[in-house]
Amino acid sequence: MSRPNSVRRSRRRFLKSAAAAAAVTVAAPAVITQAKGDCTTLLGNDDHRFEVQHAFPQLPAKYSWQTTHNVAVDKAGNLYVIHEGRRELKDHPSIFVFSPDGTFIRAFGSQFQGGGHGLEVHQEGGEEFLYVCAYQHLKTLAKLTLKGETVWQKFAPMKSGVYAEGEDTTPEKIWGRNRFLPTNFAFLPDGDVLLVDGYGAYCVHRYDTNGNWKSHFGAPGQGKGTFNLPHGIWVDSRGTREPTLIVCDRAHHKVQILSLDGKHLSTLDGFGLPANADTWNDLVVIPELHARVTLLDAENKVAAQLGDDVKRVTTQQGIRTDPSSWIDGKFVHPHDACFAADGSIFVAEWVGSGRISRLKRL
Repeated sequence: MSRPNSVRRSRRRFLKSAAAAAAVTVAAPAVITQAKGDCTTLLGNDDHRFEVQHAFPQLPAKYSWQTTHNVAVDKAGNLYVIHEGRRELKDHPSIFVFSPDGTFIRAFGSQFQGGGHGLEVHQEGGEEFLYVCAYQHLKTLAKLTLKGETVWQKFAPMKSGVYAEGEDTTPEKIWGRNRFLPTNFAFLPDGDVLLVDGYGAYCVHRYDTNGNWKSHFGAPGQGKGTFNLPHGIWVDSRGTREPTLIVCDRAHHKVQILSLDGKHLSTLDGFGLPANADTWNDLVVIPELHARVTLLDAENKVAAQLGDDVKRVTTQQGIRTDPSSWIDGKFVHPHDACFAADGSIFVAEWVGSGRISRLKRL
């Protein structure tokens, strides 16, 4: 079975999408300046200024960057990076860990090579765990210790009734709405875990922390609780409001706000392939594959747009695969972003040579 047209457009042909250049209507002005003396590139506006450092962490020579996908930070400030990897490099790790200053610490996760995708750090009781999901031929989710030991690993939740026979026992690199191709996690206030099947059934699954499947909601559709490639998901617990879900409905170029049980509340427009979300204080960060990172304020209005290179990336061919054409202070294809404890931001870009940027909050 071939990939559906909407997925092919999203992952391979989105550079030609006319929706790429859509501006969020209340966008705050973003600026790029040069700091005096040291020529440091700055991004943002008066309220949200960042010093950007591309290719922030460096790998030992025995490892190589591959297509970077997601980033996460633990309580100690260590940075975790997952890349898709290459199926034929079975012994190469897919997950790398760096200290807060970008120094390499350790690597693991070769079992996710060729399909590594979603990655989150989550505290349960007094211990932190790493949640990982993989797509392509792997079609799996797992809970690991921060050192990389497997706590449990699961495959397609057949009890949901949405997957083809054998999808859990003999996964293959087959795409479709009856296939399990998970992309990202979110964590509910009651301790349960949400997993969005962003490339497969376009639904959201609910698990307990032992990996037992409980329920699901959502389906393919035109919006308002149905999706066209729901790639990213996050629980929004900012302020005193009831927590809600942020779902990045990527191929619709929208962000949907849902109740925790999946009921549609509102829709935010004007994004260019929004990929995931994270929160810090009253801010939400939304990395967009169309060459920018957007910050939303407490009212979900645009507070800043960082590294905007939308017009160039969506109208010129070959930028993604040509690092010599990348511009300092501009993004190519932000695929994930997460906040550090101080409000700094790490950005992972979907490029074959790997690119992790640190945006140090000033």
